Amino acid sequence: MKNKGIWILLLIISLSFILIFWEYAKWFFLPNLLLLIAAIFAMGNALFESKVERERFEIVSGSTTSGEKIFSEDEIQDLPKPVRNWLLHCGAIGKPKTRIGKLTQVAQMKMKPDQKDWFEANALQYTVVDPPAFNWTVDMKMNPFLWIKGRDSFKAGKGEMLIKLNSLFNLVNANGPKIDEGALQRFLGEMVWFPSLAVSPFVSWEELDELSAKATLDYQNTKGSGTFYFNEAGDFVKFIAFRFQGDNPNEARKEWILTVEKYAVFEGIKVPSKMKASWNLEQGEWNWLKLEIKNLEYNQPFTTQLDN
Repeated sequence: MKNKGIWILLLIISLSFILIFWEYAKWFFLPNLLLLIAAIFAMGNALFESKVERERFEIVSGSTTSGEKIFSEDEIQDLPKPVRNWLLHCGAIGKPKTRIGKLTQVAQMKMKPDQKDWFEANALQYTVVDPPAFNWTVDMKMNPFLWIKGRDSFKAGKGEMLIKLNSLFNLVNANGPKIDEGALQRFLGEMVWFPSLAVSPFVSWEELDELSAKATLDYQNTKGSGTFYFNEAGDFVKFIAFRFQGDNPNEARKEWILTVEKYAVFEGIKVPSKMKASWNLEQGEWNWLKLEIKNLEYNQPFTTQLDN
């Protein structure tokens, strides 16, 4: 990153000399200007990646669970029947409990309900089960000249949403109680990728019927709930929560729906590998995200190359 800063300084000096000696050096102005713009974008991207890398390192190093503890059937005896069936069916019982999860994802996204075309995106997420935390980053190309880098996070009961245009300009930088609650509910819904979260001391359950159960996560003064739906075979099929869509003062909770389209097995555990996320708005259901997991790793060592 320091080298990028030096290049930016040299290009600014070069452009200054070109302007001073414009009559003789004007032909070099445009190439130098384009190089400067590229260098600034590269610096913005490097700063963003460095920030995210530090955040990931903080949540992973803050994990309070050590060693590989086996997820046993005895631990699920007091859970609602549909949740027990799911945990037995997905293969999580008898496997090591999840301490850290790493997901690589491909996605299609829409930024607003009236958007017609999907934007292609790639995402990377680190999740820590205890204490509850996640860090999710996405790269989305809108056209050859515009792209978005985004980061959602949840740590110490606090959520944060950051979206930058071309790695430089903030489109969204949101936090506060409504973002905290929404991030916690997202973490809760993603339990289906990390099944041992079902027996977390921060999670309580209420059986609704033979095929559904409500979960509530209460952590660091932030609390949220959602309902998990299963089929008769024991597969998870849908998660519904009433979430804040943003942090506006008059924001009301809206129905947020995760629906499974396909399953895959990672390290012996069957999880949803293709899902779609939708908001139930006044004008109808808005499917804004199609997500596919390309890889899911459990409890792997975290390596970082932080730029100090």
